[in-house]
Amino acid sequence: MTDYKAPLRDIRFAINEVLGYQEHYAELTGGEDANAEMVDAILEAFAKYCEQVAAPLNRSGDEEGCRWHNREVFTPAGFIEAYQQYTKAGWPSVSGDSNFGGQALPSSLSRILGGMLTAANTGLALYTSAQSGAIDTLASHGTQPQRDLYERRLIDGSWNATMCLTEPHCGTDLGLLRTKAETNSDGSYAISGTKIFITGGEHDLTENIVHIVLARLPDAPAGSKGISLFIVPKFLSDSAGKLGQRNPVFCGSVENKMGIKASATCVMNFEAATGYLLGEPNRGLMAMFTFMNASRIAASLQGEAHAELGFQKSLAYSRERLQMRSLSGVKNPTGPADPIIAHPDVRRMLLTQKAFAEGSRLLNCYLAQQQDLLELSSNPASRKEASALLDFLTPIAKAFVTETGFESANLGLQCFGGHGYIREWGMEQNLRDARIATLYEGTTGIQALDLLQRKVVGSQGKIVNIFCRQIELFCRSKNNSQALQPLLSQLESLSSEWQAITQTIIEKSKANPDEIGAASVNYLMYSGYICLAFFWTKAAAVAQQHLDAGTPEPDFYRAKLSTAKFYFDHLLPRTRACLASIEAGADSMMSLEQDHFQF
Repeated sequence: MTDYKAPLRDIRFAINEVLGYQEHYAELTGGEDANAEMVDAILEAFAKYCEQVAAPLNRSGDEEGCRWHNREVFTPAGFIEAYQQYTKAGWPSVSGDSNFGGQALPSSLSRILGGMLTAANTGLALYTSAQSGAIDTLASHGTQPQRDLYERRLIDGSWNATMCLTEPHCGTDLGLLRTKAETNSDGSYAISGTKIFITGGEHDLTENIVHIVLARLPDAPAGSKGISLFIVPKFLSDSAGKLGQRNPVFCGSVENKMGIKASATCVMNFEAATGYLLGEPNRGLMAMFTFMNASRIAASLQGEAHAELGFQKSLAYSRERLQMRSLSGVKNPTGPADPIIAHPDVRRMLLTQKAFAEGSRLLNCYLAQQQDLLELSSNPASRKEASALLDFLTPIAKAFVTETGFESANLGLQCFGGHGYIREWGMEQNLRDARIATLYEGTTGIQALDLLQRKVVGSQGKIVNIFCRQIELFCRSKNNSQALQPLLSQLESLSSEWQAITQTIIEKSKANPDEIGAASVNYLMYSGYICLAFFWTKAAAVAQQHLDAGTPEPDFYRAKLSTAKFYFDHLLPRTRACLASIEAGADSMMSLEQDHFQF
């Protein structure tokens, strides 16, 4: 079984050659410390941690899972030691605020590391994934004493965090939540209620867990406008962080689930637990969006990771597995059959995984770049544009990359044939682990509604035009490249079509709002395919420049050009099916009466 190998060459290609991270970092306030030597050293060191510490625990963690006993959760063997190595090396603090013990490097670097860890061991990575969202939420909405107490310990990794939204009777519709917050005499609150599907709600990796919890004050208005946000620690502490009594928030059970079995997915019972208001009363949902958006980007990294892991394993197997002779002639004359990588259908599956893994990496690194600009640019116009691009691209990345990540994991298993269905190869675990990413932090359907209804229709299409403008400017800048013309012409045509179909949906929705819901998922996937076409064209342009200049790595850059062409020839045409469904509208989808659905 092939173990995970951090794709450092491709990461460097994405951030340095396509997206220009070094110039980007140099223009950020405080970004000058993220020089090429430091970034390379961090990537190399973290790759070793992922390959030598995290990856070897991936299968054993899945097989052992988490153990629940007497309201406590125990992680699989080796996880405590792996997490201790993670914190002792300072990995949680890479992008933390220096005022609270962080290294103050741009947040994009932490996101890149998060993608590597997720591919190496998704279960372990999930215990670290909420820390950045909690830190961002505290930084945006917390008081100074709250930041001093909680942010510092989240940054050093000695404390962990969770996001507590969902309840047994409500998932996405948080306006229905019932968890209540009653005022205590000391100004704190007694939080009572049950939350479900809480990643890392209870575990033995850290000395404390900080729950970020949505609850309703007694006099709060009904619906989502009456929700407040609270900090509810597992252990109460003094202002210096010295732990005191156990807070009555307990794990009622751990979900017995399809995948990510090494990650504790908990039912959490808050039994008048002491909590502290975070942000303003009745404005908790707005504050929690800071956390949710960070979690959605983390889910996109998970989609990329599963595509990468499946590709690595299936590529190695396809080179070794002998099966039949190639239709175009013998490729392995000294053996009884040819390796299956010689067969076109296996090539289709491998190239699909490669195109999605590497294209998604570019999209995720671009998103991380926009987050850097929002946080650290001294240019107000750059911050404004970055904010708009993040609003627009986050739901696309979360949904599209997780959907294609799951598809890639499935294709990776398929390359193994029957062996992929057997546990020892690790392919069925990758597929099981990948499935959740399309569901949590908002399903694909929820992301699609957020994109189309709130962002696109809400802006009357202006938010689409911002990204399409980048496509148009790039295409114009490369107009003199004959080699790129087939890609550029398709990309320009799709950019225009994207803007046109957006306006069509906006107009149709004025007469029938169901047109938005009927079109939303296909619109999101259509948008995702165009986004990756843009990044693959940028990658192809860089590859062509290196080949024209006589690069010492011709095979690497030829592979980029070949994968870009495959993407345009075999994957981008999926936009035609998406477009046909969008244009078909809501009529046939909504005409069947509810009572007439039968089985």
